[in-house]
Amino acid sequence: MARYDAYREEVLGRANVSDTPELVSYYEELAKFETGALWTVANKIEPWQPQSDSVPVLWRYKDLREHVLRSVDLVKPEQAGRRVIYLNNPGRREVSAAVGWLYSGLQVMHPGEVATAHRHSSSALRFIMEGRGAYTIVDGHKMTLGANDFVLTPNGTWHEHGVSEDGTPCIWQDGLDIPLVNALEAGFYAVHPDLHQAVTFPVNDSTASWGGAGLRPYGDSWSKPYSPLFKYEWEPTYEALRRYAATTAGSPYDGVIMNYVNPATGGPVMSTIGASMQMLRPGEKTKAHRHTGSFIYQVAKGKGYSVINGRRFDWEERDIFCVPSWAFHEHANASESEDACLFCFNDLPVMHALRLYWEEALVDNDGHQPIVA
Repeated sequence: MARYDAYREEVLGRANVSDTPELVSYYEELAKFETGALWTVANKIEPWQPQSDSVPVLWRYKDLREHVLRSVDLVKPEQAGRRVIYLNNPGRREVSAAVGWLYSGLQVMHPGEVATAHRHSSSALRFIMEGRGAYTIVDGHKMTLGANDFVLTPNGTWHEHGVSEDGTPCIWQDGLDIPLVNALEAGFYAVHPDLHQAVTFPVNDSTASWGGAGLRPYGDSWSKPYSPLFKYEWEPTYEALRRYAATTAGSPYDGVIMNYVNPATGGPVMSTIGASMQMLRPGEKTKAHRHTGSFIYQVAKGKGYSVINGRRFDWEERDIFCVPSWAFHEHANASESEDACLFCFNDLPVMHALRLYWEEALVDNDGHQPIVA
C-alpha cells in the first residue's frame, strides 16, 4: 500500500513540476492572456478526497445570548431589516458561512415587532430557541411558533416574522443556503410591495392539513418543490422519536434519527436544505463516520459531547456546532437518565441530487476517534 500511495502521488494524475526560470517566464506569458497551466493548480482543485476549508466550531448559547439581546437596544428592525447575529466559521469568513455553503444566525424580536415581508432566492428555515408569541407568515399561511418548533420559508415565498404584543422576547436560529446561491450567482431579493402580506388562510392551517399521522388531504394537488407542511412542531417530533426508539436499535453513527420530510413526496423539506432530529438514549455513544455534505447542529434537549476530527466539543441545550464535509464525527449523551436530542440542517439534498454523496465509517479503534485536542 505504501508503494502504491507513493506511485499514486508521483504518477497518477498529480502534478510534480519544479519551477525553472524558463517555466516561470512561461507562466507569466500565459497570465497576460488570462490563462494558466493546469499542473500549477491541479493538486489544489482536484484533491484525492474532499478538502474542506471549514473547521469544526461550537457556538455556546450562554456566551451569545446577551450579545443577541443587546442588539435590540442598538438597532431597530426597520434599520437592520433583520436583527441577526450570524455565525462565522473561521475558514469561511469570506462568504459569511457557518460551515461549507450554509449560513446560520441568531435572530431576536421583541413583543409587538414585525419584520417587513420579503422573498429571496435562498431557501430558509427557523428553529425556535426561546420565547413566546413568535409567528411566521409564508405566502399567506400564518403559523404560531413555540420552543423547538421548526419552520420553513422556502425560496421564492413571501415571508415575514413577528412577535405578538402579549408575547415575550423571542430568539430563533436562522438557516439558509445564501453562500450556495451566491456561489451560483443566482441570488435575488425583493421586499413586498405592500411591506406586509395578508393572511389568506386559517392560522396554522398548514399543520392542520398536513400534520396528520401519515395522512394526506383528500383531493390535494400540491406540486411545489418544497414541503406544504411549513411548521414541524416539537412535541409530535419528540414523541415520534420516542416511539421509534422502542422499535429500533438505531443507527450506530447517529442513534435514533428521523428526517423531516415533505409529506407530499417523502423527500427532503426543501430542494437544497434537509433537516433531521436525532435522539441519543441515556449514556449512548455513537461510532464515528464521515460523509460529504455540511451539517449544522443545535442541541434541542440534554447535554453531551461530539468528537469531530479528533477534537471534543462539550455541548448543552441550545448550543450550536458544525461538522464540515468529510470530517469524522461521533456523538455522546452525557446523562445516564435523560435523552439528548440534536436538531440538524444540512445540504444533503444537493449532495444526493448531484450524486456527490459519499460515506465512510471509521474502522480503527473500535470505531472511535482518539481525542487529540
